[in-house]
Amino acid sequence: MDVISITRELIRYNTINPPGNEEEIAKYVGTILTGHGFSVDYPEYAKGRLHVVATKGLSNTQSPIVLTGHLDVVPLGAAEWSVDPHAAEIIGNKLYGRGSTDMKAGVAAMLVAAIECFEHLPPTGGIKLILTADEELGCRGAKHLCESGYDLGEASAIIVGEPTSNTPYIGHKGGLYLTAKTTGVTAHSSMPELGDNAIYKAARAIAKIETLRFEAEEDDLLGYPTINVGKIDGGLNLNSVPDKTEFTIDVRSTTKLENKQAFQLLKDILGEEVILEKLTDLSAISTAEDHPFTQVVSEVCAFDYQQKGVKKAASFLTDASVLTPYLNNPPTIILGPGEPNMAHQTDEYCYVDKILEAVGIYKEIIFENAKRTK
Repeated sequence: MDVISITRELIRYNTINPPGNEEEIAKYVGTILTGHGFSVDYPEYAKGRLHVVATKGLSNTQSPIVLTGHLDVVPLGAAEWSVDPHAAEIIGNKLYGRGSTDMKAGVAAMLVAAIECFEHLPPTGGIKLILTADEELGCRGAKHLCESGYDLGEASAIIVGEPTSNTPYIGHKGGLYLTAKTTGVTAHSSMPELGDNAIYKAARAIAKIETLRFEAEEDDLLGYPTINVGKIDGGLNLNSVPDKTEFTIDVRSTTKLENKQAFQLLKDILGEEVILEKLTDLSAISTAEDHPFTQVVSEVCAFDYQQKGVKKAASFLTDASVLTPYLNNPPTIILGPGEPNMAHQTDEYCYVDKILEAVGIYKEIIFENAKRTK
């Protein structure tokens, strides 16, 4: 199969989220898989938006390996592209287009690897592909899929095809995104004593956040949790006392500080002046370096997790935050052909040779994992 041609075709589907419109690309992928003997289901996320769940070679004695990715992409941004973002143009060793890196190249490589694994010796336990809609806005599609009660079965391991330049990451921090609101009473600015200034309340809260240090142990893989205020909006005009302010809080959690702990701590510190609303609540993911599956991946990728200074965790969130706990916490690796620094960028590209390499890596991991988990 020609993985480059499939990647280019995936890029030509406009799945910018919002609105996503993943139905057509889901059917395209599903048709290819059905043609190669996979059982394919299309769980509906919303009108015009479908997931893909495909299986082949399942066994009653061994759980399948799960390959997962998402079908949506982010908007193009304000900057002008030098290439057509949906033409999937190849220049030299670079395949350009929105979603080339994040993560249609990864989806294509998983698709081809899954199909080709059955051409010779079918992997024991089989393969399950889970391709989601609406990942980019906080893994909402995967969350909906799991909360709907859809039976995803079990997994011996999970590979998430997000962009890592084919470097196998064994975890990522969690994400707790919050909207913080303060309210007050409006008045003329010449008589501020008649009002109640919501911006002052927000300022007091933000000052507390700036000096906040989570009392959490350092995670061996993920380090320390972090917090950031990224956006603020409040007030009507210059000469009025503001009666409403909103700002955002971004907490990146670890296995040593869960999101629910961070949320309760913020509620206690900020007090009744601030109302907190959750936007995204995704858990940290971590797989041990000495886990047998990590060992398989390490050998296949010739990657030494013991080497000093090597990056072992992704800096971004993935659907693993939802799928890994739902599938009873199997070992999880983030590994894909895209370039991490090109995700969401203008003139996004993925190296052609990385896509070809990813197919071989996925296939070898699937075979070795099946061999060692018999």
